[in-house]
Amino acid sequence: MRMPFSVSKVGRWSLALLAIAGSVALMSATRKAGYTVHDKAYYLDPRTIQFVRPGLTINIVSAKIASDGTISVDFKLTDVPPAGSAAQPLDITGVNTPGPISVSFLIAYIPKGQEQYVSYITRLVTAATGGATGTQAAGESMTTGTLTTVTQGEYVYTFKTKAPTGFDPTATHRVGVYGSRNLTEFDLGTNYDDATFDFVPAGGTPAPRDIIRTADCNSCHDSLAAHGGSRKSVDLCIMCHTPQTTDPNSGNTLDLKVFIHKIHMGEHLPSVQARTPFQIIGFQNSVNDWSTVVYPSNPGDPRNCSTCHNPKNGAAQTNAWLTKPSMAACGSCHDDVNFATGKNHPGGPQVDDSQCAMCHIPQGELEFDASIMGAHTNPTESASAPGINFTLVKVDNGVAGKAPTLTFTVKDNAGNGISMAQLTGGSNRLALVMAGPTSDYGYTSFGSDVTTPGYVSENPVPTAQCSPDGTCSYTFTHSIPTNATGTYSIGIEGRRGLTILPGTTSQMTTEYGGINKVINFSVDGSPITPRRTVVSINNCNNCHTKLSLHGENRNQIEMCVLCHNPSENDISQRVNATNPADKAAPAEGVNFTYMIHRIHLGVDMTSPSVNTTFTIVGFGGSHNNFDSTFASVPSTIPNTGVRYPAMDNTGATQHVAACYMCHVNGSEAVLPIGLNPVTNPTAPLNPAPATTSACTACHALNSTFAHAQSNTDPKFGESCNVCHGTGAAFSTTQVHAQ
Repeated sequence: MRMPFSVSKVGRWSLALLAIAGSVALMSATRKAGYTVHDKAYYLDPRTIQFVRPGLTINIVSAKIASDGTISVDFKLTDVPPAGSAAQPLDITGVNTPGPISVSFLIAYIPKGQEQYVSYITRLVTAATGGATGTQAAGESMTTGTLTTVTQGEYVYTFKTKAPTGFDPTATHRVGVYGSRNLTEFDLGTNYDDATFDFVPAGGTPAPRDIIRTADCNSCHDSLAAHGGSRKSVDLCIMCHTPQTTDPNSGNTLDLKVFIHKIHMGEHLPSVQARTPFQIIGFQNSVNDWSTVVYPSNPGDPRNCSTCHNPKNGAAQTNAWLTKPSMAACGSCHDDVNFATGKNHPGGPQVDDSQCAMCHIPQGELEFDASIMGAHTNPTESASAPGINFTLVKVDNGVAGKAPTLTFTVKDNAGNGISMAQLTGGSNRLALVMAGPTSDYGYTSFGSDVTTPGYVSENPVPTAQCSPDGTCSYTFTHSIPTNATGTYSIGIEGRRGLTILPGTTSQMTTEYGGINKVINFSVDGSPITPRRTVVSINNCNNCHTKLSLHGENRNQIEMCVLCHNPSENDISQRVNATNPADKAAPAEGVNFTYMIHRIHLGVDMTSPSVNTTFTIVGFGGSHNNFDSTFASVPSTIPNTGVRYPAMDNTGATQHVAACYMCHVNGSEAVLPIGLNPVTNPTAPLNPAPATTSACTACHALNSTFAHAQSNTDPKFGESCNVCHGTGAAFSTTQVHAQ
């Protein structure tokens, strides 16, 4: 018997769940669902999944515009099924299937001769103060027009808005549907989805705008979401974020090609450098400030346009940024250019976009010229660089108590050997780093004269023996400790200086590095065991494009962890700190696990629930702060706070619980994460056990330290894996799921 709709849905569904029992439980290893371990639905009892059918998928069947301008769209609502199961229809009212669904609708077209959508539906918005008004593209909710049920899960919505008299039925049109499904009573939050459908009312093949693909956004944002989470695709965004949409409060346009460029340019915007923040006043007068955004590519270099304008994304107009430059798009980043007056524009005043492509061709003959690719060249990626490439061939005499000899090669991109003389002077550099054991680096002494904790770095350039083909051998001056056991590692790093366009007005100097290589060897005859793999450089490069640090020297995780080990901190650089306050402050731990978690927590460190800071003093005493906000930074805006770009299901960035963005093979739940205690003078607990240090990098509360300490035994160590390990009741994957 169907219960009347007036009955409390919470009570109705709770009774149903009690009837089937076990609403949320840890599943045995035998249960395999279509959801990933990062979804809360993964941890539901199969009977609950069968009942609730979590998720929301919107599919548009068709759309049409009648001759009188009546617009309608046929769409379907289904769940996200487990693996091997078919999608099931959802009741929009939440009566026959749990979770009421709310949907909204957009309709837009591309006028002939134009390239962007124009919405048929607009609204006039008044600024919170001052009375200024602005037009914005808008949509209709499901109660604005007429919603008709075809069958459960399939509906037809007829817009209240009609296409105007004389509308062009031969133009490309797009209808958009976005919605939410409320499953909070089942601890599944709110599920979101959107969909678009392109059509020509008179019939024919549509030609939609297709430049950026959502998948490219998701390489950094994990799952693109905006406006509370319901807008999840670029295809939908460009229906409203058109030139017709402005923010009356700030006067800024919300046209996507301008809006998105300015957001990602962030702290590098000339206007921001001049201390004018880039802000948009959004829904309910929320202030959205992107002045501290640092584009993570390489990192912080916003010239890597192809990260978003991916030439391999399959978009029909993927090269539009190269072939159709415009004042709006280019001026969004170069916002100190006044095209009307010609200020800061070598080409002088411009009245329209017709001449842009005459000077700004896709690619010229030289880097750093007026061509689009030339002007956006990253100096460290200059095509004129001869290159530097390493291989590590073998380790001889790599046993306890002996000084190992490494055979390696150094060659340019053409395969020619690079001599040690070519790596001498200027910014040229080559170094070999030895550390061990791989079970956990950090506490091995390579001699009383070695000041670097847990590792030794040596310069092979003066004494390495090399043949013309670039094959070299070098014997370390430091020996492997006599009591060493297990597997040790040697890594190579190096760079070369480069003068680009010498003798021209565009001459500049830069440097470029080789890809690090690490070789493992047994010091006692036991099987060679590489260090555990926790994160992947490929995952880093999803955001950073080509991560390279320390003056182009380090670019592989296997190399980073040799130095950024549990006993390392920045004390050696604080004596040279350029910021006087840094000299007086205690040293900061830079163990890789702690440091990377801390960096990506970024501006969230200043929240009341964390209330900490993170500043590393780097080479030459440089001040590197990762938590500051726009108001607190100096006028030059160096090292402003990090905003982790992964988005949660509401569209908020800083979703640091998306551990899988960096981790591989579920390593975030493989505990313990290390063996050695982590030295960190700024932490409430110093030294801290390995897992405690990693987790409290984000969960930096005294209560968390107390919890970890109370579950650590002096003899047996940490017991974190009992509750938080893979498959445990509170595994890190489960508690971070959404």
